[in-house]
Amino acid sequence: MATFLDFEKPIAELDARVRELRETADAGELNIDSEIEKLQAKSEKLLRDTYGRLTPWQKTQVARHPERPHFKDYVAGLVDNFVPLAGDRAFGDDQAIIGGLGKLNGRKILLIGHEKGDDTASRLKHNFGMAKPEGYRKAIRLMQLADRFGLPVVTLVDTPGAFPGVQAEERGQAEAIARSTEVCLALSVPVVAAVVGEGGSGGAIALAAANRVLMLEHSVYAVISPEGCASILWRTAEKAADAAEAMRVTAGDLRELGVIDRIVPEPLGGAHRSAAEAIAMLGSAIGEELDQLSRLSPEEVRAQRRAKFLAIS
Repeated sequence: MATFLDFEKPIAELDARVRELRETADAGELNIDSEIEKLQAKSEKLLRDTYGRLTPWQKTQVARHPERPHFKDYVAGLVDNFVPLAGDRAFGDDQAIIGGLGKLNGRKILLIGHEKGDDTASRLKHNFGMAKPEGYRKAIRLMQLADRFGLPVVTLVDTPGAFPGVQAEERGQAEAIARSTEVCLALSVPVVAAVVGEGGSGGAIALAAANRVLMLEHSVYAVISPEGCASILWRTAEKAADAAEAMRVTAGDLRELGVIDRIVPEPLGGAHRSAAEAIAMLGSAIGEELDQLSRLSPEEVRAQRRAKFLAIS
């Protein structure tokens, strides 16, 4: 059963009616194919109209949709011969960030990204995509490995933010995030980052200080969650919708501000409605960006990346 968001209730009602009519038709009780076609057309039009005018808060809800593709889905759909690499060689292996070697469209790459999980057990295992210091130190280790072997780095960002727990702070959360960001900027190989769901705070930028930053159409990217911003400014999370509007968290806003470089379209109704199509479109976009960056020398790659972030005002 598909999961519908609050603003999708009219669509859910139409889809439920279509299912009921299909069951009736399959039972051979009535010939109602024309009625089903009319309702399907009405549902698709409503879906198109709804997703054509999403508010920033509604886009935030879509970015958090539980059925949206996650890191493991992108690996399965895009990467051949993926070999996971674990551990930070200092404390442990953080499952909120996963990385490894593989081939994207025949090109050898290092892929790193946040994994949120898709059911209760996996979400707990991956800590809902909220990495601890050892996760960022693992990312540092793998990016430096890629640099030594001349492999381009691709990162997939999908996190509400770095884990804010006491133990993470005790182990140097801020330092680990800062070091990961520094290493991203210092690499001599091309780095392409894609925000595929939520891009939250320093936990996101630690993997997104890239030559090219892409965002899926309905993803969001911000220094703090709308709820967090509302709690600070209005002392209540109920103002999250107003905060999302003011923060300009959407791909369109961030492209206009020069924070990101490219918006990757999603299937009608969001990536969760057609995961395979969304994954394929992102893979094509990443491949195109890597093709362009492969023409640059290591010095040009590093200089372009640093200039890009210095130019953001």
